[in-house]
Amino acid sequence: MSAISRTLGTLGLGLCAAGAAGSALAAQTPAAPADPIAAIAAGKPILEVRARYEDVDQANLANGAQAFTVRTRLGWETASWQGFKALVEVENVAHLDEGHFNVAVPGGASLNGQTQYPIINDPKVTELNRAQLTWTASPHFSVTAGRQRILVDDQRFVGNVGWRQDEQTFDAARADVKYGAFQATYAYVFHVNRIFGQSLDWRSDSHLLNFSVTPDPRLKVEGFVYALDFGNAAVSSTLTRGVRLSGKAPAGPLKLSYDATWARQGAYGNNPASFGLDYWQASATATWKRVTVRGDYEQLDGDGTRGFITPLATTHGFQGWADAFAAVGGNKTGVDGIKDFNVSLAVRPNLKLPFLPNPEFLVRRYDFWAERTGAKIAGEWDAQVQSALTPKLTAALKYAAFTRHAAVPLGTTLTPPSRTKVWLSLEFKL
Repeated sequence: MSAISRTLGTLGLGLCAAGAAGSALAAQTPAAPADPIAAIAAGKPILEVRARYEDVDQANLANGAQAFTVRTRLGWETASWQGFKALVEVENVAHLDEGHFNVAVPGGASLNGQTQYPIINDPKVTELNRAQLTWTASPHFSVTAGRQRILVDDQRFVGNVGWRQDEQTFDAARADVKYGAFQATYAYVFHVNRIFGQSLDWRSDSHLLNFSVTPDPRLKVEGFVYALDFGNAAVSSTLTRGVRLSGKAPAGPLKLSYDATWARQGAYGNNPASFGLDYWQASATATWKRVTVRGDYEQLDGDGTRGFITPLATTHGFQGWADAFAAVGGNKTGVDGIKDFNVSLAVRPNLKLPFLPNPEFLVRRYDFWAERTGAKIAGEWDAQVQSALTPKLTAALKYAAFTRHAAVPLGTTLTPPSRTKVWLSLEFKL
């Protein structure tokens, strides 16, 4: 075990000890079930169904891809007994058509052999998605063990890849501490349940540590250390340390918010490489009544040999919905890295149309450059309309158009082909 592993493990145990000490002051939850059987009976079902049609046209392939998939999650969450709560959830992804799309893995290998089509990474899967036991010792301290969902901040470094039909979850032991303005999360991850079923999961010996203090709504100061060591994915074994500032405040009729992040990444665990790469991000958002405008700059460095990666991120929310720079196991930033500036406009008009109640409209523009060379790579337009048809049923129509910059010479940086994508989805959550 490395010094960093020992240090992070010790910090995690320290969080547990601090939380356990605080739990002695907590009051018991009133009207708790009398025994574990009663807690199970008093629980609640989990039911989520998402039906989605996805269409992809890609410049370097003659055939377009079409996929009609349905994801179903079914489970049960118990009531709390003596501070303990259990949850079990099964996930199934079914194909309702002939599957005219390619499911690909790192290096370009295909899981279904449909290489004549563009990639839509939603394979058929039936698996245990979550199986966890949570002990809430007090309002200040809780521990969760088992297969679980872990979402950190905006999921830029750790998330569930929720846009894909098969969710990414983690076999982990996690401790959460909250006390006043301070909160912290430590997780030891020993298996990553990735989005392709069990055969492509990662064996893990990884530590996730995130801690923050919020002295005022206008300022949250956060630090993080993600020490990732994957037994069957050495190139993605990385140590990422960083800080993040965020906050929000009113300014007359406007509501303003901001966030900024810096991180440094190097090799870790079984990764034989030697490198040091930076990550920079800054955004500002202004909301006036039902209109929101946001500007965002993001930079993932490259050194000519490799680029900054985010192996556990939900990458669909970054660098464009077309996923031109998303790769299994992190961002396909290329050896020259990547930077982008994007601006978005979201409008939530007060409309109660019979066929489109409570609509939300969003449009976003991206421009991409290679970080090391400064070469212009591409641009992208994204657009979405979403409507809550009922409190439990949501419909969405989503579009992405990625256009590669033709002047970029092949081989000097990552040059993904131009593509357009369209999604139509209907999602039910009990």
